Amino acid sequence: MNFEVMHPAEQLCTIIDRVYSFGMTTTSGGNLSVMDSDGDIWITPGAIDKGTLTPKDIVQVKPDGTVIGIHKPSVELPVHRKIYETRPDIKAILHAHPPALVAYSALDKKPQTEMIANVDALCNKIGTVGYALPGSDKLVGMIAEQFSGGADLVMMVSHGVIVGSANMSDAFMKFEMLDFCARIEIASVPLGTPRLLSRSTLDDYLVRTAEKLDEFGPEPYPSQERYYREELCRFIHRAYRQQIFTSMQGSYSRKVSDNSFIITPHGKDRLYLQPEDLVSIKYGRRERGKNASYSVRLHQEIYAQNPDVTSVMIAQPPSSMAFAVTGAEFDARLIPESYMMLKDVQRMPYGTNMKEPEKVAQAMSIKHPVMIIENDYVITAGKDTLNAFDRMEVMEYSAKAIVSAKQMGAKMKTISPEEVREIEIAFNL
Repeated sequence: MNFEVMHPAEQLCTIIDRVYSFGMTTTSGGNLSVMDSDGDIWITPGAIDKGTLTPKDIVQVKPDGTVIGIHKPSVELPVHRKIYETRPDIKAILHAHPPALVAYSALDKKPQTEMIANVDALCNKIGTVGYALPGSDKLVGMIAEQFSGGADLVMMVSHGVIVGSANMSDAFMKFEMLDFCARIEIASVPLGTPRLLSRSTLDDYLVRTAEKLDEFGPEPYPSQERYYREELCRFIHRAYRQQIFTSMQGSYSRKVSDNSFIITPHGKDRLYLQPEDLVSIKYGRRERGKNASYSVRLHQEIYAQNPDVTSVMIAQPPSSMAFAVTGAEFDARLIPESYMMLKDVQRMPYGTNMKEPEKVAQAMSIKHPVMIIENDYVITAGKDTLNAFDRMEVMEYSAKAIVSAKQMGAKMKTISPEEVREIEIAFNL
């Protein structure tokens, strides 16, 4: 989906639908706007159901203040207008009330983006302002001051968050990533103190480069590869709906033959990926004109060292990531299904996946299919596309259950070593 060619009203309806569908705002809460090339501001209406907005509900505000539309614009229009005036580089604004970020708003705190490098790269320019009446001159002034100082995201005490960016797609990506960060940190509370990456480590991430692969093709896709492309896209969309992937984070691949696989591209919204967007890798070369995920070398190493692995998934699901950022032990002996799918979950230090992917690949197999890379992500390997997805989903559900159990305070009872052995014999693990 190309937001650049969509009408502003369509853009706003598309994104507010995602915001509302994923529980990031309520029926009456939040507001979004886009400034077009004519200087018109297109903004969501006030007091209208955010779950059913259509393009005809969007309000157009001309530079002279003339309002065109069947509804009144959001009460926050003055805030949006002032941000656009203050920061000419900003052309899209998103304000909403996701519960995790509202929790930080209520505590007058910011999520610690330094826990995860890709989060910090997108969301490190965060400002904060105190409480003021929505739509008031005081609030307008405080927010404008933060954006004027270089902030792209502003946490408002007892109000929520507001994000500004060059386009609505990018604004949503930052908003979504900050919400994921907040959820990860909240989930980490009963596990331990999150470890933060150093500024030098975070700076190194900013200058990383894509794996340099020679190109091949174009070539027609064999029928089997076409099937795998369609299948992989179905699971990518499912991973997004399950909030395992974010719009720009998460990689997934499927082996096609001994020397080829298909993988998610770099820099494309996971929700809208189509079979033709996936990148074919053959004999270490990439499909001409496409950019593979930055983790392509790791996927390649896992396939090279594990012939029985045919699918690999990498993601940052919030509850699982709480274990990654705290170093807390993840024990899969929660219920039989968890142990059967996850076995003994391994972990390696941050950076191993980038500097020594062969080391990660050597440690993984169908018998050891899950690994946590500290402060980065979770990897699952499967005998097919469904199996890799199932393991990641079970990992996140199990992590969420463990976090919930620890929040309740009592000591957890896990399956004993003898009971594990009984499971292994019964199910031929």
